[in-house]
Parts: sequence; structure tokens; C-alpha cells
Amino acid sequence: MPVYTSEALILRTYKLGEADRIVVFLTRDRGKKRGVAKGARRARSKFIGALEPMTCGGVAYYEREQRDLVRINYIEPSRSPLSAIGGSADLLGHVGYFAELIDEWAQEAHADERLYRLGSSMTDAIAQGAPVERLARYFEYWILRLQGVYPAIAGCPGCGEVFEHGAVMPPRDDVFLCRTCAPPAGGSALGSEALQFLKSCGAIAPDRLGSLPLGTRAAREIETVHRRLLNLHLDKELRSTRVLREMRK
Repeated sequence: MPVYTSEALILRTYKLGEADRIVVFLTRDRGKKRGVAKGARRARSKFIGALEPMTCGGVAYYEREQRDLVRINYIEPSRSPLSAIGGSADLLGHVGYFAELIDEWAQEAHADERLYRLGSSMTDAIAQGAPVERLARYFEYWILRLQGVYPAIAGCPGCGEVFEHGAVMPPRDDVFLCRTCAPPAGGSALGSEALQFLKSCGAIAPDRLGSLPLGTRAAREIETVHRRLLNLHLDKELRSTRVLREMRK
């Protein structure tokens, strides 16, 4: 039975039997895996502190052919967002949101180092105190872009004009149009501040997001279009999205 070691990002866990847990984790070089952490729910488990969402670390596991679950030997955490969360329910909710989005898009046993690096950079940025609102919009932009489904923000596909004063996503579409080409009623608008933030996201590291201006209105505009895109391409609303919405209320 071969033993594999890899850098990995913990995505979620759930109970198995009386003492174990199934762990879903994303490896840097072999894609998403599901494995059994024996005794993880015991008080003196070697996995204590290693299984929180978005924790990065070294993982060793055994894998057999034609088995859905691997057996996890150990997890050595190196970085965790918990060091920055403290008592913040908002940060904790966003950590769950990031982990669920990665879990939804990561493919079983299909290496995607770019997705792994994105998730790892989120953990680092949280630990360094990056503003969570900007971080969430940045993360949504990049995960949609990595999947090849983010609409063009440079210019209008209808007339070719550069977006200077904002854009509109029509009600039943997934493209941005200028205000001239957009239908006269409905749609989700992005103002110039929101567009500038998105353009900057393509060229900045997440730990530098604090230097980008993003007002409340612009943040809500981006959140609205991103949630539309995510729901469209995932064909559902994420549980963590509903949790964040309830927390905001």
C-alpha cells in the first residue's frame, strides 16, 4: 500500500463512527482527497488542532487502488487562520465560505496547483489581518477566473467600448455590458469604483488588499454579481453563503 506525502489544505471534516473523522483535503500535487483520520475525535488525538478549515500543513496518507477513502497517517499543520480569528464570527464564517467554495470546485484526484495556491494565500492573508470584505471579493474573483467563467471587465462585448463609468450584468446573462448596450431595465450594476477594484485584483497579492479603496456600496455591487455568477455555475446556493447572509442580518 503506497504512502504519499504532500502539502495540503484542509477543507472540511465530518464524523465517522464513534471516534474517527473523514477529512476532505486539497493536496498541492494530487488534487482533492477524502481520508479517514483514525481516533480524531478522541481527547488525546494526534490530529487535535490540525483539522480546522483552511489549515495548511504536511499530510501523509496511505492509498489503495479502487478505494474512495485514503487512510491519513498524520497531519502537521504549518499555518492556520484560527490564529487571527479570535472571537470573530464574521471571520470564522468567511473561512467556512472559502473552504466550501474550494471544495465545490476542486476535482477528486485531479491536481490543480493554482487552486491550491489560491487557498493557501487566503490562509496567509487572514493570518496577516487582511480586510475580510476585500478578501472575500478577491477570492470570488479569482476562483471564478481560474474556472474560466469570469466575464471580461476590460470592455463591452456588445460595442467594444472600454468600461469607464461602470457596467451592467443583465438579469439572465453572465456578461458585463456598457450602459448603452445593456437592457433598459433590471440587471446588476457595477460602478467605476467596483470595476477599478476588480481590475486591481488581477495584479495584486491578497495580503496587499488593504491598500485598495472599496466602499460599502462598491463592495455590495461586486458581491451581488459574484453571487449571481457562483449560483449560476454551481447551479445552487452554498450553505456558507446563507450563513453569512444570516449573520449580516
